Amino acid sequence: MAVINRIGDLSAEMTTWRRALHENPELGFECHETAAFVAQKLREFGVDSIEEGIAKTGIVAIINGQKPGPTIGLRADMDALPMQEESGVEYASKNDGKMHACGHDGHTTMLLGAAKYLAETRNFSGRVALLFQPAEEGGGGGEVMCQEGVMDRFDIQEVYAIHNAPEVPVGKFETCVGPNMAAVDSFDIFIKGTGGHAAMPHETADPIMAAVALAQGIQSIVSRNHKATDDLVVSVTQIHAGTADNIIPDTAYINGTVRTFSKDVQAMVMKRLEELCSGYSSAYGVHAKLVYHKGYPATINHAAQTAKAAEVARSIVGEANVDEDASRIMAAEDFAYMLEERPGAYLHLGQGMGAQVHHPAYVFNDEILPIGASFFARMVENSQPLT
Repeated sequence: MAVINRIGDLSAEMTTWRRALHENPELGFECHETAAFVAQKLREFGVDSIEEGIAKTGIVAIINGQKPGPTIGLRADMDALPMQEESGVEYASKNDGKMHACGHDGHTTMLLGAAKYLAETRNFSGRVALLFQPAEEGGGGGEVMCQEGVMDRFDIQEVYAIHNAPEVPVGKFETCVGPNMAAVDSFDIFIKGTGGHAAMPHETADPIMAAVALAQGIQSIVSRNHKATDDLVVSVTQIHAGTADNIIPDTAYINGTVRTFSKDVQAMVMKRLEELCSGYSSAYGVHAKLVYHKGYPATINHAAQTAKAAEVARSIVGEANVDEDASRIMAAEDFAYMLEERPGAYLHLGQGMGAQVHHPAYVFNDEILPIGASFFARMVENSQPLT
């Protein structure tokens, strides 16, 4: 590993920062203490400017290089998840029902480590914009930062981010050109029937029968309506109905998720869900109303920037530890909004075996902090060299 020496020297300090953040997780846009911690560190490092309160608790900090030039953006997410920690580590969450179970504390620390190094050395031209973002876990903080104009206000030309990857070897980078992570949508289906006595089902329009049949019909979208080479996930995750064993209820409810990479496939799923709701309504004498919620778009890496990021990764971890043609992932990421506004790339950094993200026993591997920080720093120095 060719970790930057100065950043390697910061490893113990970075671990301390990361664990302090881990002990104090915050949710969504309410990352007040986290943002205060980040802002204080940035002031200590001597960055040139700090703008707080973007997307409520987000931060954009600027570090100027030694010569005029463009601005490169580096992003880290700061928010945690609403879940109880079961990791058993001594620095576990102090906030009941909140946990850094996705490693955003680690991402924030990596960017802080890079910030300290870049503010000390300034071995680059132009500027670097450090984007510390709240509300990645469902709140769309990345979209809000874009809506508040950070790309134009800070004249950002390119933007990059990384995410830890459990069950990938320590220090291995994975990415790909084009769709890297999926668009994620959800749907609710409200079924209205006619309830009655369970002994006389012929006098009812049973919403449970309709719900069960509709849930099975939804699975035909993947198996029969889409091209096999187009990645698609449609999952029914909730069915609720009824109150007692001798009552056929009036209503039933279905909930689920749709994950796609193509807007055409997304549109097809929406159309088929509408058609299925209409068809099963007629077949079972009920009314099924679909409410479809579009979520984060697909995270789409730009070709030139992906190649550049992969080259930087290779300079740190070696050729064998960079997969530039990795399989895309069906999870979603609101960095997608930033990549819709500016060219850039999103990479995954292996942290070794252990519980997956979003699991109560997940533990971030502090060993990868200097690797991630070195990647961020080298992205700036290689993209905007002094000569």
